[in-house]
Amino acid sequence: MSDTSPSLVLTGGQVITVDAGFSVAEGVAVRGREIVAVGTDAEMRALAGPTTRIVELAGRTVLPGINDSHLHGAAYGLGRPPFALDVGHPTVGSIADIAGAVGAAARAAAPGEWIVGLGWDAGYLAECLADPGRLPHRADLDAMAPDHPVCLTDFSQHMVWANSAALRRCGIDADTNAPDGGVIDRDADGRPTGILREAAGVLLQAALPSPTVAQRRQAIRNVVAELHTRGITSYTEPGLGPGGSETLFGGLSTDNWTAYADLAVTGGLHARVSVLLLPAPMGGSADDVRKGLAELHRPESADPRLLNAIGVKIFADGVPPNRTAWMNEAYLDGGHGSLCVHGRTPELQVDELFDMIRVAHEAGYQLGVHVTGDRAIDIVVDAFLAAQKAAPRPDARHYVIHGDFIGADSLGRLATQGYGVNMNPAIKWTISDLMAEVVGTERSAYQWPARSAFDAGVAVCASSDAPITEPDWRQGVAGMLLRESKASGRVSGPEQRVELAEALRAYTINPARQDFAEEWKGSVEVGKVADLCVLDRPLLDVDPRDITRIQVDMTVFDGGVVFER
Repeated sequence: MSDTSPSLVLTGGQVITVDAGFSVAEGVAVRGREIVAVGTDAEMRALAGPTTRIVELAGRTVLPGINDSHLHGAAYGLGRPPFALDVGHPTVGSIADIAGAVGAAARAAAPGEWIVGLGWDAGYLAECLADPGRLPHRADLDAMAPDHPVCLTDFSQHMVWANSAALRRCGIDADTNAPDGGVIDRDADGRPTGILREAAGVLLQAALPSPTVAQRRQAIRNVVAELHTRGITSYTEPGLGPGGSETLFGGLSTDNWTAYADLAVTGGLHARVSVLLLPAPMGGSADDVRKGLAELHRPESADPRLLNAIGVKIFADGVPPNRTAWMNEAYLDGGHGSLCVHGRTPELQVDELFDMIRVAHEAGYQLGVHVTGDRAIDIVVDAFLAAQKAAPRPDARHYVIHGDFIGADSLGRLATQGYGVNMNPAIKWTISDLMAEVVGTERSAYQWPARSAFDAGVAVCASSDAPITEPDWRQGVAGMLLRESKASGRVSGPEQRVELAEALRAYTINPARQDFAEEWKGSVEVGKVADLCVLDRPLLDVDPRDITRIQVDMTVFDGGVVFER
């Protein structure tokens, strides 16, 4: 006679189910890969059999496995040692520190070998803080690596810093025109400074060596193991496709998909990964989308609950810190930004973006559109609705990625269609003070209006956008509750704070809905997959400022314990 008792019982604690009523239980029982019971401590203990492992929670909290709904997993893994230099805060504190790290790497490298790194942020570099007009320059790296090309991508992955050897290697000089959607910074003599923004970065990144599939598999394994220590069991990989440059960070699309698919087939993928295909590059066109989708087909997965190519990503504009988001009101130092799609005039770019969105919609894909400026967001939402009207689909679940300055009208129209917005509260925490200098205090305070989005009826998702920030949902939840800045602690937009229950939904059941998977993951309910996260204390009454100090004691994935502290 087979043993029907649970394989695992977690009991005597605070089980936050994140079900429709946000109910709280005392324990949860797991058999095989599923949750088989949720209830009181006595009920859970009564189910236990001789082979059941019982975990005494002693008041600790259990959550559904965290779902980071916008996390560049392959890029995060490949952008860290041993694959790339870490030139981010707090590892480095100055341009001189970065130059020193580059010099050490150059001395250890083969002649002419590329030196690559990720994470620099002018807001945390001493020289830039001392002189707000100062940006990194190719000359800062030339003395340390005169013969090695250097490519350092900033924390946002929307700006590249190169040395002179890299510019020469890629043929970038005073006569080089930036591609559509890109900017090459120049000095007073018209020569490139070494800073390339948005699509211009591809001129350099396309020349970088491409990691092997084996290296990509190892990078993904490293990332998933780290995510388990943070209680994360699901994430969205936002952008694998021919539109991704063949960089160390994004990687050749087919190789990244192959690495994920190999792991899924061999049982080595211990996370649920939803993939957005990237058929067109930044600065691309509707023809690029058509060609890219024809090339990609919709890749098959051995287990769609582990790996699923669910949608398509399109870039609409840039990012506000780089003044490349398309805004209605000018930046404090001038300019409105622009769309970053094909077209020589704003009108042609708008038409092109409408076509890009329509093509992907008609092909039957969910659309996630990177868009940050209020003017660009309104255009994207217009395009969503136009595509839906031309080719009605019952449940497309398109969404705005980032949506920094999304207005009330666009929020209302998204809610009406059941479309979503994916916000980045940890980035808000990181750049809040900087943005006050870019767009002014009032607009900066509004950035990522989570309260307005929830009130409009939008199923808000929250994410790290790693490697832009660490994949730490605790910082994201704290950011949504507090709206404080990393640098000064200043409160920015207190009227956009949300409640704990809403913040937790944004990291669990709402991302499950974004994945079309809310029926089988995202909450602690009978019949759902046993993806769980055990915290080291009760969560419901904790001071929001203590949330980032919470430790993850255990992570359960697919019914098995994959991490214990």
